[in-house]
Amino acid sequence: MRIAVLRGREGFEIEEAPVPRVRPDEVLVRVVASGVCASELETWAEGPGAGEARHLGHEVSGIVTEAGAEAGGVTVGDRVGVWVTERGFAEYVAVRAAYCFPAGAGPLEEALAEPIACAVNAVELAAPRLGDDVVVIGAGFMGNLVQTLVALRGPRQLIVADTRADALGRAGRLGAAAVVDVTRESLADVVHDRTGGRGADVTFECTGTQAGLTTCGDVTRMSGTVAIVGFHQGAPRRVDLAHWNWMAFSIANAHFRDPGTIMRGMETGMRLVSSGVLSLAGLVTHRFPLERIDDAFATLRDKPEGFVKAVIVLPEG
Repeated sequence: MRIAVLRGREGFEIEEAPVPRVRPDEVLVRVVASGVCASELETWAEGPGAGEARHLGHEVSGIVTEAGAEAGGVTVGDRVGVWVTERGFAEYVAVRAAYCFPAGAGPLEEALAEPIACAVNAVELAAPRLGDDVVVIGAGFMGNLVQTLVALRGPRQLIVADTRADALGRAGRLGAAAVVDVTRESLADVVHDRTGGRGADVTFECTGTQAGLTTCGDVTRMSGTVAIVGFHQGAPRRVDLAHWNWMAFSIANAHFRDPGTIMRGMETGMRLVSSGVLSLAGLVTHRFPLERIDDAFATLRDKPEGFVKAVIVLPEG
């Protein structure tokens, strides 16, 4: 099989490798889509150490082609979203049957169970209530997922902020009560006006930037919740902790490493996707074959107009 191996700065190589052998509790999945995640962007840009290699890719969906003797609940031919921690940019992955979830009849490139689980777990941890005022900072892929899931919980209003006109237009089409271009107006002023001076009950930071994190402290009400969804890479971040202490914010670190929590988020998310309650239609905007994986990462880095999500796609048949 073919697999993308990172061997240098911004440099994948497509190599031949044996098809994985499945253990009794595993299945073999022919990969149809593998999402390009911002959490791996820094790794791609910097490359592995001299003489080392990295096998990236963890947002996988595909079709089961082989099942181990103890792989209960999953059968050959099933269309699934799966959880792997690496080696997802390949034609096949071996994965525990317990880490596979039905994808339904929709496009497999929209059944990326891992990022969907991240958004599900973030919303459930932050726990916006019926009638809450909610702010989402960042209208990229994760921000769009968070916005869509929060809307299912019945907020009074959703206010979405970003720097890109196309992203804000998409947030508006997804049902935001207000969109704010932070290069042109103050998000804090808009939130103040729309909440009668109270501030947001819950603010989701989905940019992974210092500016987004700082703004959370300006728009969230006293004793409100700040949910950190963005993946913060690079230089250490700073917050005005005296102000955050005084405001008595609850901080929801929406990053999870416990497999049980991840599995619960994946199960919930894929139930929503396979039933049609949650749709990723229009959010996968850029598709690349395995041979152009470096172009996919560069597109994520550059975010051209209209960009939301890049995926590596392989033949389904």
